[in-house]
Amino acid sequence: MCTHKPLVFFVIAFVTMPVLLAQNVSSRLIDAKTKKGIPYATVQYGENQGVITNEEGRFSFILEKDSLTIDSVYISSLGYEKIGFTLEQLEDSVVVVKPKNIELSGVYLFDKELEVDDIMRKVKERLPQNTNDQPVKQRYFLRQSIFGNIHKVDLGFEKSSIEELDKELIDSIAGVIPRNSYHYTEALGDFYKNKGEYKAEVLRAAELYDKKDIGSFEDLGKRMEAMFKQNVKKDSYLKIKSGLFSQKVQVDSILSDIEAEEAKELERELGKDTVSGLVDGQKRIFKELLSEVYYAEDSKLNVIDKSRKYKFTLDGYADIDENGVYVIGFEPKGSADFRGKLYVNIEDFAIMQIDFENLKNLRNFRLLGIYYRETVYRGTMRFAKLPNNKYELKFVDFSFGRWFRFDRPLDVIEKNKNVKGRRKQNELRLNIDFRMANTNKWELVVYNNTLIDNSQFESLKEDKSVKATYMPAYNPEFWEGYTIMEPNQAIREFTVEEE
Repeated sequence: MCTHKPLVFFVIAFVTMPVLLAQNVSSRLIDAKTKKGIPYATVQYGENQGVITNEEGRFSFILEKDSLTIDSVYISSLGYEKIGFTLEQLEDSVVVVKPKNIELSGVYLFDKELEVDDIMRKVKERLPQNTNDQPVKQRYFLRQSIFGNIHKVDLGFEKSSIEELDKELIDSIAGVIPRNSYHYTEALGDFYKNKGEYKAEVLRAAELYDKKDIGSFEDLGKRMEAMFKQNVKKDSYLKIKSGLFSQKVQVDSILSDIEAEEAKELERELGKDTVSGLVDGQKRIFKELLSEVYYAEDSKLNVIDKSRKYKFTLDGYADIDENGVYVIGFEPKGSADFRGKLYVNIEDFAIMQIDFENLKNLRNFRLLGIYYRETVYRGTMRFAKLPNNKYELKFVDFSFGRWFRFDRPLDVIEKNKNVKGRRKQNELRLNIDFRMANTNKWELVVYNNTLIDNSQFESLKEDKSVKATYMPAYNPEFWEGYTIMEPNQAIREFTVEEE
């Protein structure tokens, strides 16, 4: 019997090895009074190591072997007590945190107490010194959620001399268009920034969506084009006159010699590099987010640039990342667009966090039957101090909502090169009324901000062969072994319904 003990010991050691090498910690933060989840709280489990809770208060992280000896995990969020927990305490499915009121006075030391107007003046004066302009590498996790809701689809059949495209078919097309769409993209990677130039390395990415959904005018156009193509002569092509959709659609193979130029144009369109789209898409999202930071030149969030349009109030004091901050409320004096709060570092007058929401539509556009409104613009942005004493983005929760309407005629002309004389054969006339609301929500967590030099940035070669993994249903195993922001309930329950 004794001769088997080493073997038994080896098997036990082998089986338990993954536990010793790494530990997954997951839990949910809730408010002690309301019992609701605490969104976007900071969970720090080591020096320069931490995660952000999701909008439901859920979080998880991986402790590697060299981190298993940590004593405590610290949890902090504005409006709550900072508190430490042992790993054993975090094994519970729920962690309760007590609210803490914003201090109104008395706990911070000042060389001289300032009025709110003086604070805001110093914020503007110190802005160039507090804004990082050196090259930086950011390890990030980015989740983009796109929600579409079609309010109305009226294709407005008027007349048709294309036998196959009759009123019954047009009405059926309108009837099968999905009214709601959801598209989620998650990516983990490194983002590099150097004076307006951007590069990205995507380590892993996933996309969840239903390929049948309609998320834009373009999607509606593609759906209609596909259905039209199925119902006309094979040697015909369609010319759509509206400006809503592409101008020409080849019905037969793009390899045919019928209207070769149009076929080549369509081939180029269909052959757009979807493989490299992920890396370029991540850079485009970063560019969009950076353009909306309060100090960006063309940002809609003009609370600092147009400070004269806002009324500021000193609401109290709080702590962010061990720094005392002024809590400053702002609202429009007259025609300004936003209200919210600024959290200003008491020592260097840097804005460490800004909460904002629009009070009215930011844009109303109407021209020739096309309507466009920017209806939602709200979120939170946090900033971290770098070793050079300047600040970079640390966290973003940003929602941007728009409303569209397209109300104008659309002509579909069937042409056939094989017929003598004028090639116009038949025509379908519609009067489309299409209305849709669309909201983009971005959640960005920057785990590390690392200063780099110009040569590191210039020498980086992007790998554009990386692409996202498509998922018709959420798969929790996809991110196993990676530290990310936990998905919310809608993502966890997402699944494409079978036809």
